[in-house]
Amino acid sequence: MSDGFPTLLLVMAAAALICRMLGFVLMRFMPASPRIEAALRATPLSVMAGITALSLAQGGLAEALALGAVVGLTLLLGSDVAAALLGVAVVAVLRWVGV
Repeated sequence: MSDGFPTLLLVMAAAALICRMLGFVLMRFMPASPRIEAALRATPLSVMAGITALSLAQGGLAEALALGAVVGLTLLLGSDVAAALLGVAVVAVLRWVGV
């Protein structure tokens, strides 16, 4: 990974937090429509997509295989958090094996 990854990660996390906070402020003054609720739910997903794109762009075969595992585990388990944590374990095992 490049030296700029931690900075990019912090910027994406800050953007997600600001969007989420502003969304809740907006909901105080406006009735919550399904469209607003969908936007608030999509913000964490966009941050995860940004992190994934950075990892794939600078990673190798282990990261690509772990991403595939995470997608499969998300469908199987129904929990994106558990799948992401298991994906970290998949990358660790693949690197330990030498992939």
